[in-house]
Parts: sequence; C-alpha cells; structure tokens
Amino acid sequence: MNEPDEQPPGAAELATKDGPQHSLNPVLAPSVAPRWWGAVAGLGCMAVGLGVGALSTGLARSLRPPVLSVGDRVVDATPAWLKDFAIATFGTNDKTALIVGTVLLLALVSVLTGMVAIRHSLTVGLAVVGAFGLLGMAAASFGRASSSIGWLPSLLSTLAAGASLTLLCRRGTPRSASIGLVVGRRRLLTGAGAAALTAAVAFAGGWALRGRFAADVERAGIRLRRPLKPLPPPPADPATTLSGLSPLIVPNRDFYRIDTSLLMPAVTVEEWALTLDGMVDRPQRFTYDQLWDRELFEYDITLSCVSNEVGGELVGNARWVGVRLDDLLAECGVRKTADQIMTHSVDGFTAGFPVEAAMDGRDAIVALTMNGEVLPVAHGYPARLIVPGLYGYVSATKWLSRLELTRFDQAQGFWIPRGWSVRAPIKTQSRIDTPISGSTLPRRPTAIAGVAWAPITGIIKVEVQLGEGPWQQAELGPSLGDAAWRQWWFSWPATPGTHLLRCRATDGTGKAQTGLNAPPAPDGATGYHTIKVKVEA
Repeated sequence: MNEPDEQPPGAAELATKDGPQHSLNPVLAPSVAPRWWGAVAGLGCMAVGLGVGALSTGLARSLRPPVLSVGDRVVDATPAWLKDFAIATFGTNDKTALIVGTVLLLALVSVLTGMVAIRHSLTVGLAVVGAFGLLGMAAASFGRASSSIGWLPSLLSTLAAGASLTLLCRRGTPRSASIGLVVGRRRLLTGAGAAALTAAVAFAGGWALRGRFAADVERAGIRLRRPLKPLPPPPADPATTLSGLSPLIVPNRDFYRIDTSLLMPAVTVEEWALTLDGMVDRPQRFTYDQLWDRELFEYDITLSCVSNEVGGELVGNARWVGVRLDDLLAECGVRKTADQIMTHSVDGFTAGFPVEAAMDGRDAIVALTMNGEVLPVAHGYPARLIVPGLYGYVSATKWLSRLELTRFDQAQGFWIPRGWSVRAPIKTQSRIDTPISGSTLPRRPTAIAGVAWAPITGIIKVEVQLGEGPWQQAELGPSLGDAAWRQWWFSWPATPGTHLLRCRATDGTGKAQTGLNAPPAPDGATGYHTIKVKVEA
C-alpha cells in the first residue's frame, strides 16, 4: 500500500487562504496556485511573444516589431498639447519614454493575464493574448507606412505568446495529485527560464537579421562630391575658448532629433528615388545618383523645432550640401494654381509648406550631406528637405521620397489636423547658454553668452538685461549668413547677490523679438529667455 505524499510546507495554509482545500493532500489546482506564479507565467509569455515578434522583423525590410507598430499609432493619435508635454518632459528621449511606457503597460497586463490564466481560466488568458495580437495586427496594417505583410510579426508574436502561456500554466498547475507546490514551483521556474532563454535568442536573432537592412555600410561607401561653390572653412569658433557656449556648427552626434518615427527607416539608394508630381506640367523622378550628379550647393542653415521652449535646445546650426529645390521645381513646371508643396517621407510622414518659400530666393535644398559627411540615417538618409526660416514640422522632412505640388485647401500635413498652424515661420529667438540657471558663481568677471537666430533675415543685435536695469548691447560672434544662428557674449562684473538675467535679439529688419510669453503650440514659443543665478559674496 502506497504511503500518501508528504504535504509541502505551507500548502495547507495556502489552500485555506487562497482556495478550497480539496483533500488532506491538496491537488495543485488553478484556484490554489500562488499569484506570483501567474505573474511569472504572464511575463514569460510576454518575453517570448516580443522576442518572436522581433525575430520575425528580420524576414523583410518593411516589417516592424509589434510594440513599435502600436507605438506608431499612439504617435499618430497624439494631440498637440500631449506632444508638447512629452518633448518638454523628456526632450529628445520622448520616443524612448514612449517605448518604455508601452512595454511597462504590456508587462502589467501580462502579469494580470497570467494570474487569471493560472488561477482561474486559461481560456480567458488566451483571449486577452489574442485581443492584443489583433490590436498589433491592426496597428501594423492600417498605419501611414503599413505594408501588405505588416501584420505578420504581430501574428507570430501572438501565437508564440499563447503557446508559452499555455505551457507555463500547465507546468504550474500539474494535474497529478502526487505533485505538490514545491515540485510545481520548480517546474514553473524551469519553464520560465526556458522562456527567457528563448526570448533572448529570438531578440538576438532579430537584431542580427535586421542588421542586413542597415544603411551604415552603404553610407560609408558613398563618395562625397564637391559643391559648385563650396563655402570657406568656418571662422575660428568662440565656443572653443568660451566654455558653455554653443558651437557655430553643431556636430551631427549632438544635433537634435525630433520626428514621428520610432524605428528609423532603413532605405537603400538602390530602391530609393525622389518623385516630384501633383500640380506640375512635367512630373519628374530622380534617383540618388542623379541628384549627386547635379549642381550641388553648400549652405549654413539653422533648424528649429516648433516644440522648442524659450531657451530650449531643440535648435541647431549645420552645414548642408544638396540640390536647390527651386531648380527641381523649375524643371517640373509648377502650375500657378498650386500654393503648397506637400512633402512625403518613406515612413508615411507628411508636411506641407507654401510654394513661395521654395521660389522666393531663399536657399531651400534637398540635402544629401550634413557637416561634411553623407546624411546620417538619424537625420534623413538618403535625403531630407531643408527650408530656411520655417519650423521643421512643415518643411524639414527626413527620409524624403516625394514632393507633391498641391493646395492648402486640398491637403494637410501630419501635424495640421492636430492643432498646429498651417504656416510656420521661425520666430526670432535668443538663448543664454552660460551661465546655467540656478548656478552659484564666484565673485569675478563672468561672460554671459549664448546664441540667437532669425532665419531668414539674420541677427544684427543682441542685448542683455540685468535685473530691472537697462538693456545693454552684447558683442556678436562671426556671421555664417542670415540663415544661420549667431553667437553672442556680454562681459558682466558679477556682483554679489541673486540676479535675473535676460536676453533679446533683433533681426535683420530691425525688429526686436517679442517679450510676450507664449507656449510652443500652435506656432512657436515667444518671450525672453530669463535665468536666475547667485554670485558669492
């Protein structure tokens, strides 16, 4: 006669607390399993699902991980005020914050799903997994850059997650009455370890497979070509001797990046082309090599994001080389009825700006290089648009694929229905780079310094105000042209006490920037950048 199995420590208490005690030697049923077992099962199922989803994106260039597909739809639905809040809070890390937040939310749902599946009903748990899978497939199928098989990663991810949840729940709730809590826990944890290993291998495989779509190797092999009228080398940069001052030319690695793409497009020049069509007499299509073979021009141009707060860092100056936009439009024969150029990105983003901004003589270009190197992927490779004097949300389209001549009353860019202004001229602004607001300074002469910009009229004067005193003129740094920002500095004796410091700029027309405070939405922030510092006694 077989002796009854020894009851594991704590099993009776668990059965009494969390579910009915079916016998003196309780069967480990779903209603008895500890809640944390469900959390382990749910997280394991999520890890495998995400891993398989990442692995499947290596099958084709157009496929995206399910989390990013859902994140893209979140970006698409983001109202202006929320976008502004995200950028103000997280800066250029707003996309990372969105992805992390999405994963954390998914982890929470997975934990709850695992608890339901292992303690109550596996069928309900699988239904939740299936619902999230359908959400991912819909997000990938109906986005602005969806592909015919965009749903595939979400489908494979859902099947893998469902299978993992089933296996983990069965390992955690064995049917045999001879297996108690200790053995069940061991089986669940070994299963969870296997799930984690599977997820890690899948993620690594997906990373390796996606690597073959990367454009970095292709970029490295492209030979730069000399512009028709290259600019002289930049003058000596005061930032090299004035600590804290922004440089004349912002290095590519430090240049701000704001766009709607959670996964930067992987575009090869073999498949890429720029199309000009719409309300034109002669539609055109240019390959990458055809653009390089045209006359190239070099310009120093400052870009600014409309979400930039007063004194913010979402602005930068770079040296660009590209093809003049007015030359391309002249070859197409723009019809008089067209008043808007709608730009299209390979990721589905759209932005529209006035035709006259491309035809009034300003140096608008389709840029191919940035600061002496082939356009970085993060900044729009193979080509992007640069239109001096307009905020980026209407003009500075990255990964450019199409220029469509249309009308404002017939088409709207991505951000216009979301509350941003149709026409978006950059407003004259100035910023104090040094000293830093809130800092304590030694009692000695100190330089107040920063940058000012007013594309396309340029900066002719910057003034500084100490407390409620008079405005005093600062010294201007070298000029790189009216489309580029201007450095400035002011020698201050830094007397003891707490001080408010302000700056204001005057543009090339003689108009000073406004001191009226306004938020970024809907057409750019205004006001004087003001900081507070303390000088030691």
